[in-house]
Amino acid sequence: MCYTVPTAAAVITTLCWNKNRSFKTLLLMLMFYGGSLFGVVDHLWNGELFTISANWRSDLCLGMVITAVIFISWKAVLGLTKNNILQNSHLVSE
Repeated sequence: MCYTVPTAAAVITTLCWNKNRSFKTLLLMLMFYGGSLFGVVDHLWNGELFTISANWRSDLCLGMVITAVIFISWKAVLGLTKNNILQNSHLVSE
């Protein structure tokens, strides 16, 4: 159940990317889809892909934390590219 929040964020980011095709939005979108895919694989592996646990509020909170960590990581990557710390910072020219 925790994968639903990053999946929703990925869908919303996809809609934003369709309006404004920037590299930054694309990067965020791909990071959200990666987090969603990780959650789906984890739940599939444990045989609980479509089950709703008794503690669903905790699962949703975990999904919010996962989404927040992805967003913070995205901001950190953008900060590193802005300060020319990453080697290929010339790829981000917005």
